[in-house]
Amino acid sequence: MRKMLLAALSRLLQGPAAAGRTASRVMVASRNYGDFASEATFEIKKCDLHRLEEGPGTTAVLTREEGLQYYKTMQTIRRMELKSDQLYKQKIIRGFCHLYDGQEACCVGIEAAIKPTDHVITAYRAHGFTYTRGVPVREILAELTGRKGGCAKGKGGSMHMYTKNFYGGNGIVGAQVPLGAGIALACKYFGKNEICLALYGDGAANQGQIFETYNMAALWKLPCIFICENNRYGMGTSVERAAASTDYYKRGYFIPGLRVDGMDILCVREAAKFAAEYCRSGKGPLVMELQTYRYHGHSMSDPGISYRTREEIQEVRSKSDPITLLKDRMVNNNLASVEELKEIDVAVRKEIEEAAQFATTDPEPPLEELGHHVYFNEPPFEVRGPNQWIKYKSVS
Repeated sequence: MRKMLLAALSRLLQGPAAAGRTASRVMVASRNYGDFASEATFEIKKCDLHRLEEGPGTTAVLTREEGLQYYKTMQTIRRMELKSDQLYKQKIIRGFCHLYDGQEACCVGIEAAIKPTDHVITAYRAHGFTYTRGVPVREILAELTGRKGGCAKGKGGSMHMYTKNFYGGNGIVGAQVPLGAGIALACKYFGKNEICLALYGDGAANQGQIFETYNMAALWKLPCIFICENNRYGMGTSVERAAASTDYYKRGYFIPGLRVDGMDILCVREAAKFAAEYCRSGKGPLVMELQTYRYHGHSMSDPGISYRTREEIQEVRSKSDPITLLKDRMVNNNLASVEELKEIDVAVRKEIEEAAQFATTDPEPPLEELGHHVYFNEPPFEVRGPNQWIKYKSVS
């Protein structure tokens, strides 16, 4: 603070305009340290319950530190997805690409409620969870552009990203749900008090393998939270046209369920805390439905406005955007200033631009690595290449 005041005095000697700008910065800086509330309590929407006598609370405490962290994380995911959209349209990203913007409160709220040692497996709209599970933006964008520095060494692309305790990004619709139950079985078998979260979309919710998995998970009391991210459209089909019952949180029948406002990070966080404690206590699985919305189409080949209107998308953006909702709460309850959040926005944009620069200049993996990483922790063995006379060595 002393240095800033001395700098302000120096500016004053240089002229009134410079002094005014510096004094303004000093005032903002001093307010950052002294005048903000440390926390605030908010009323949140009550969850709908299935086979539960009580559910998550209807109030949530948000500290200033948590709010700033959540805001930065959601803004980073939003900007990362917008940059991915740009790179795809420039034909730098190729193939499948499913963007997560609009749904940021889901992954950030869930991550705030669980432990790093817990396990997450999701479908192909995976960029947000990849980031919240600890993968840097530059490695995510580099994976999208197929570069060696990507989180899957440039071999996975948009749908297949992994890190510790995060199992993708899976391209087969609904198949991650039985895999998630298998991870939960391992959690129970090893007795580490860990849980698994298996996420799928409303488009996958009618898959038969999901109901088979529900049955096994209930019989074995697996510590698994089955989470349906209901963004209202499976590819180009609305939930009303695809499902005889859109109460996805009741689909477990004999498994308790919660329906949650997936656009409110505090609702998601509190519901995920409740679900995690439920599963960790040995009561078995639980089904959560997060009511959310995607701003982009299903994938980059889908303009997203042939089966819904621009007005519908704009209405969700104006009334229910998860980032705007958090921002308004923080500013209106003196947890942060508009100027402070703008500084975060500027820093995030700079980070995204630097990550994009890396993702477009990092080299592609060499052909010699075609057979690498087929198995984990296996001795090297030969893999046949494009024809039977070409051999590549697989190393872990």
